[in-house]
Amino acid sequence: MKYVIIVGDGMADYPLPELEEKTPLEVAKTPNMDWLASKGEVGMARTIPPKMTPASDVGNLSILGYDPREYYCGRAPLEAANMGIELAPDEVAFRCNLITADKDILVDYSAGHISSQEARVLINSLNEEMGREGIRFYAGVSYRHLLILKATKYSAKTLAAIECTPPHDLTGKNFRKSLPKEEGADLLIELMEQGRKVLKDHEINRVRVDLGENPATMIWLWGQGQAPRIPSFKEKYGLTGGVISAVDLINGIGRIIGFEVIKVPGATGYYDTNYEGKAEYALEALKTKDLVLVHIEAPDEAGHNGDLREKMSAIEKIDRLVIGKIMEGLKGVEHRILVMPDHPTAVAQKTHTADEVPFVIAGTGIVSNGATVYSEAAGKATGLVLEEGYRVMDRLVS
Repeated sequence: MKYVIIVGDGMADYPLPELEEKTPLEVAKTPNMDWLASKGEVGMARTIPPKMTPASDVGNLSILGYDPREYYCGRAPLEAANMGIELAPDEVAFRCNLITADKDILVDYSAGHISSQEARVLINSLNEEMGREGIRFYAGVSYRHLLILKATKYSAKTLAAIECTPPHDLTGKNFRKSLPKEEGADLLIELMEQGRKVLKDHEINRVRVDLGENPATMIWLWGQGQAPRIPSFKEKYGLTGGVISAVDLINGIGRIIGFEVIKVPGATGYYDTNYEGKAEYALEALKTKDLVLVHIEAPDEAGHNGDLREKMSAIEKIDRLVIGKIMEGLKGVEHRILVMPDHPTAVAQKTHTADEVPFVIAGTGIVSNGATVYSEAAGKATGLVLEEGYRVMDRLVS
């Protein structure tokens, strides 16, 4: 048996007036998702446990069968794992976004989706000006980077417990009241202000302004945590696996649980990602792996940008170029496919929410439970609700 999980990051949403009170999933043309729904099991799953932040790390741990209440370690340590950074017991990893700030307004959580090449130059400058024993920046992809802090003035436990706000929740807002809080926050705020001085007149930013692009004028620290302790997927389910994603966070989860991280040329984590390439590489990986998770970030980015057109376009591309191609490639092979988002990303609010998300499992041995389409409304209509979202995996591989 072969298993495929297709995660449309942030694909779920809410009824919108411009869609006549329907969701993007309901209106988008998704014949392959709908076919799976008509042949399989459709329901709703709560991937974000109560009182936990509705973030992709939490949601994807759930999808992979790991209870976030037991295994959650923060976003940054997962990204560090994918980058080959081993955290010592007295070190804490922080996500370090390059953002565009104008005075006290957070204009853009991604600094115009700055290129990885430009960002690497800026991160190197931050290390030259601010890096020292116990403070080190690591360049990631586009606007997503890391800061590793060694516990000195404050313990690692204290640093990991600082209250931080995700920058994508603050777009267009005054960020002063949302700066880090609690003991140890002064250290983070000081670093963010120092970073602002380093980036202010950097040559990279001058060029971006000349080109009409948002400059990276500030760093934003959040998503912190210490080294994770998570059992392998092979230990838990007896299956080998691979992960396909352009996002360090998702690849980091995969690496920690023993999956092979499969690199796809042209996978960008944005609207222009290589959809077909992800499907092709997934099919190739399934020749030697039991399970492959294919993660597509584009719907989430569109949601954060408040871009309904791009969100619907991303959903349709996932359906046509990823799901359709994988379904065709698995004809004649015993297999099961799971399609679901990790959380909703609301176009109207431009942020994640913690509501339940629709899932569909179809394939060998799965019996239809009455749905004819795949959407939030269809999932609710079946009456199948998994309050513990991590149990979706049990239904997939049982």
